[in-house]
Amino acid sequence: MKLTVVGGGSTYTPELIDGFARLRDTLPVEELVLVDPAAERLELVGGLARRIFARQGHPGRIVTTHDLDAGVEGADAVLLQLRVGGQAAREMDETWPLECGCVGQETTGAGGLAKALRTVPVVLDIAERVRRANPDAWIIDFTNPVGIVTRALLQAGHKAVGLCNVAIGFQRKFAALLGVSPADVHLDHVGLNHLTWETGVRLGGPTGEDVLPRLLAEHGGAVAADLRLPLSLVERLGVVPSYYLRYFYAHDEVVRELRTKPSRAAEVAEMERRLLAMYGDPALDEKPELLAKRGGAYYSEAAVDLAAALLGGGGSPYQVVNTHNRGTLPFLPDDAVIEVQAAIGAKGPAPLPVPSVDPLHAGLVANVTAYEDLALDAALRGGRDRVFRALLAHPLVGQYALADALTDQLIAHNREHLAWA
Repeated sequence: MKLTVVGGGSTYTPELIDGFARLRDTLPVEELVLVDPAAERLELVGGLARRIFARQGHPGRIVTTHDLDAGVEGADAVLLQLRVGGQAAREMDETWPLECGCVGQETTGAGGLAKALRTVPVVLDIAERVRRANPDAWIIDFTNPVGIVTRALLQAGHKAVGLCNVAIGFQRKFAALLGVSPADVHLDHVGLNHLTWETGVRLGGPTGEDVLPRLLAEHGGAVAADLRLPLSLVERLGVVPSYYLRYFYAHDEVVRELRTKPSRAAEVAEMERRLLAMYGDPALDEKPELLAKRGGAYYSEAAVDLAAALLGGGGSPYQVVNTHNRGTLPFLPDDAVIEVQAAIGAKGPAPLPVPSVDPLHAGLVANVTAYEDLALDAALRGGRDRVFRALLAHPLVGQYALADALTDQLIAHNREHLAWA
């Protein structure tokens, strides 16, 4: 089995490598290719990756290359974890929206749109090259904004599934609070990428006992603290919202906070500097503790589980993924990309039935889906008016004066990445 990671020079890659090494019985990788144009970073990450495999006795071969076509040739699955423009672009995404009084964040709002505009054309080019190399290869997208990027891939006819670590993070946290194995926890997870709610927490599988009421009654304070939302709100909702919902439920509070502290991009950039220095130590043969603060917890487990199920080698039968709606949420178009539990097999994900969605959640999901339609149109065809329309549709913007000002800022800060600008 050959797997390729595009964006393999990321400082996060050792987390993924560690997962491949630990879970080799689930996903027996014979060749792992790390592709990245940043030669120096790739050399450091690739060296540590080989040492992690060696320490854990993994027999697979790790190859590093800056040649995308060579890297994806013959791959059974290709994982995408790239960041167009690097942390410098992320820094802009998180700062210039604040000048207009809007949330500065890399996956939602104006910053999320900027990232989508930079990313979609690059990902589609990579996907076409994957298809030419091996039309049967699966593309697993972890590149944000996952929902929009996955929709672009599926719309272009690629064998693609989107992956996020929010659900597996909740699964692990809830299992610890309940004193059970994570494998025993099945989430009723519904919404869009970074716009989801846990409407049930079931023990033993999709038809198991729903213990969400007990979880909130006994551990509501801990859950609310993780979300940085008031316990009273979580109790009134009766469900567990993704921590990304704080950008919607407490928008102005978040903006005030973001204006008073360094950006997350600045923190990550400093962390990456320290991590790369560590990776250069030939004695280091395991992921350093600092990497846990980098973000993306449990991504390696989720990636291994998904790849194994898609490639017929095992993996959990039910997993939370981003895939076509196909009637699962009847208030959305069939070609919308939703994030829900699905049965995973060699033919891809098949979403499980979802009970009726509370109008409080369904309204926001429908609104953001409309924004994603317009965002993808802007990413594919460009143009100031299309960017404006997408921003005007976004519930975190929604006013024409703000949309106008944000459009000008977005184009000014991303001109080098926008072929039409």
